[in-house]
Amino acid sequence: MKAIFKRFRKNEDGATAIEYGLIAALVSIMIIGGLTALGTNLGDLFQRLADLMAGTATPPSGG
Repeated sequence: MKAIFKRFRKNEDGATAIEYGLIAALVSIMIIGGLTALGTNLGDLFQRLADLMAGTATPPSGG
């Protein structure tokens, strides 16, 4: 029984898989958060560029 317990304690394959899973989840959360924060601004920028290329945009006023 002690040999089985020692072998179980030394086996770290599951721990490594869990660590990689946690890292992947953290990276995914960071990417989703970044895209959410920038998504609206990027959408507005691309829409303005499309309007400028189509000739339907009003030029910015300024001096």
